[in-house]
Amino acid sequence: MKNKTIDTEQGHWILAKMGKKVLRPGGKELSLKLIDALHISKGDDIVEFAPGIGYTANFLLKKNPKTYTGIELNEEAARDLTKKIGGTNHKIINTNAAHTGLKEAHANKLIGEAMLTMQADHRKSEIIAEAYRILKKGGLYGIHELGLTPNDISDKTKASIQRKLAQSIRVNARPLTQQEWCELLKKEGFKIKEVFESPMHLLNPSRVIKDEGFFRTLKIGFNVLTHPKERARIMKMRKVFKKYESQMTAFGIIAEK
Repeated sequence: MKNKTIDTEQGHWILAKMGKKVLRPGGKELSLKLIDALHISKGDDIVEFAPGIGYTANFLLKKNPKTYTGIELNEEAARDLTKKIGGTNHKIINTNAAHTGLKEAHANKLIGEAMLTMQADHRKSEIIAEAYRILKKGGLYGIHELGLTPNDISDKTKASIQRKLAQSIRVNARPLTQQEWCELLKKEGFKIKEVFESPMHLLNPSRVIKDEGFFRTLKIGFNVLTHPKERARIMKMRKVFKKYESQMTAFGIIAEK
């Protein structure tokens, strides 16, 4: 993260630098719905793909699972997370979610948020296939991703959204419709159990307050105001989100092996 310039740094890391903890498209509420729907117990072996700054990991660890394994590609984030939550039954592996190195049927609960969206479709399938491989039979996989609506959205509009997102957040984001997300999961062998939806209001003031709390929102606002380069990037992101507000959404999906 530190060796990136503001112009090339990925949008979610800029937001994190400004103090934002909730970096998921459907906000804290959708993340908590996803966690609740996984029905985590003390006997569970949990894997999280792309834990990032560890926001969701904190909620998962409060459930006191048997083990927790985070798969984080960003080396600096993996190092920071190891310092925060590393322990006998908690570990962070700095590797790719498509090739975790974990043994087959390692876990019975798996969660990944705001990471499949950032992958090309064939890479999405590779990661989902890896999730299937490392889950035990009957295991649950929860995803929380950026979505498009309606299901019959035009290819032209979809391409426009993907292009503008890539330009603003510096990631080749490829959000999908609910039907497309479900089909990707089913193609790799999963059965869809539940689907949740929430507006994609990541940078709306009311959502920020709801997600972060009043005083942290003030801190984030101060940081944005006093960092002009970061502010310019964030305003570009917000402009795109606002422009496509009626076509962009967030999905939480629970799938079973």
